[in-house]
Amino acid sequence: MDISAFPPLTAILDAASTGLRLLAELLEPVAGDVSAAASVVLVTLLVRAALIPAGVAQAKAEQSRSRLAPLLRDLQRRHARDRERLQRETMKLYADAGVSPFAGCLPLLAQAPVLGVVYTLFAVASIAGHPNALLAQQLLGVPLGTGLVGAVAAGAVTVPMLAVFAALIAVIVAAAEATRRTFRTPVGDRGDAAPLAAATGRLAGVLQFSTAVVALFVPLAAAIYLATTVVWTLCQRLLLRRRYPLATG
Repeated sequence: MDISAFPPLTAILDAASTGLRLLAELLEPVAGDVSAAASVVLVTLLVRAALIPAGVAQAKAEQSRSRLAPLLRDLQRRHARDRERLQRETMKLYADAGVSPFAGCLPLLAQAPVLGVVYTLFAVASIAGHPNALLAQQLLGVPLGTGLVGAVAAGAVTVPMLAVFAALIAVIVAAAEATRRTFRTPVGDRGDAAPLAAATGRLAGVLQFSTAVVALFVPLAAAIYLATTVVWTLCQRLLLRRRYPLATG
């Protein structure tokens, strides 16, 4: 089932596509031949900026969990043999502290639909029954609708195409590795009694690198979106971690 054919979503995508085309035309006097790619970057940055409150909420949730981590580990030691009581005491601890164990997940869920629509805008070949004009534009001679794996399979790969995709994937991998090193879970916190939070952290680490694999298959416009997103996310998390540092000890 093609969710982009769902009428309300189609209307949103059609309006967004028109706005993106107009933005590319406005950028053309400044950006020249890369105006379409620049519009993808700019729209991605604007969307991520609008979602900063969700990032702040997530950073606050991480800070709260780190503050409770020593108490949670103590509960685990005391009630290791009584899982039912451990669960009750854990939920009581969160309630007394005014912290939700799901607080870090809710901001992610809230922004997922918005990011999904933006990604779809850069990835689908047709919108509202007409071709996605964005994907016909080029970056350094490479159409924004070209996917690297598809081009290799069709024998249509070119040197500029390899260079553009290699640069984008290098950016994604570098940002993923920087994120992994900077935000890895401290050894002492791995006993956190909030398994959903721990699982979310592990999943985020895997997804950082899986984004590079996805970039090989999607159209170039979507790959630009992915690269811009991971760099923004890394910078935002670095700034928010300084603003909301994790508790130590």
